Amino acid sequence: MNVTLKTADASCVICDHGAELRSFTKGGREYMWQADPAYWARTAPVLFPFVGQVADKKYRVNGTEYPMGQHGFARDKDFTLTEQTETSCRFVLKSSEETRAVYPFDFELTIAYELSGSTLKTIWEVRNPSDNVLHFSIGAHPAFNCGFATEDGWRVALKKDGDPVRIFTQSLFGAGLLTHITAERNLNQEGTAVLTPSSFDGDAWVIEHDQVDQVTMIAPDGKPVVDVQFTAPLVGIWSPPKKNAPFLCIEPWYGRADKEGFAGDISEREWNNALEPGKTFAVSYTTTVF
Repeated sequence: MNVTLKTADASCVICDHGAELRSFTKGGREYMWQADPAYWARTAPVLFPFVGQVADKKYRVNGTEYPMGQHGFARDKDFTLTEQTETSCRFVLKSSEETRAVYPFDFELTIAYELSGSTLKTIWEVRNPSDNVLHFSIGAHPAFNCGFATEDGWRVALKKDGDPVRIFTQSLFGAGLLTHITAERNLNQEGTAVLTPSSFDGDAWVIEHDQVDQVTMIAPDGKPVVDVQFTAPLVGIWSPPKKNAPFLCIEPWYGRADKEGFAGDISEREWNNALEPGKTFAVSYTTTVF
């Protein structure tokens, strides 16, 4: 089932499967990647209860191992629509026997969307209904149509607190896991980086430690196309390596993949969130199209 949100400026379509944003249009232009499997068969999955890979595709809770695929399971579950207006909607996914078989925690995940003008606010709430600490990660993975693979002049601009970011430290990955290596990337005075078909041959740019809170995709004519603002401590910028894919992902994260060789408990995972019984974790980010 799809839900459509509309304002005088823009329109969004959200599917109950994964509570996933599938379309964001303005003036007849589609900004979201439409999941062509030749490149990547998703549009904007929500990553929960893991962001990225776990080492050896398994993780541990109090000495017991559980299997887990990349980015968790929420993106492949049907959510329940609980609220809907012309400009907003709210979906909920609750733990079940099926989820507890691979993730032994009780949870209630709410994903809400609010459209105002041409800005979409995405809201995540994770509630812990149990008597035990809930360990989780959550992140976004929206893909935006972008012609940098075939057209010169596309850029991304990075900012922190409204100021251009001229140098950032990038965490490096191999086979979906952190390789323990970091590298500095220099941007120009405007805080922009030129996108080319080889920009992501080494996989995603993963920027940790609150270095960036705004990423803007800029067209060859110098005009902004999409702007994503967030408070998340990490952001990934990605397009499939060596595929010349015509889209760019801008991904605020509260969590990330394991380091190579990590074999600790889920409570020891870097950037994981620990939610006390009865508490709610609530965050949001905004996406504006131009």
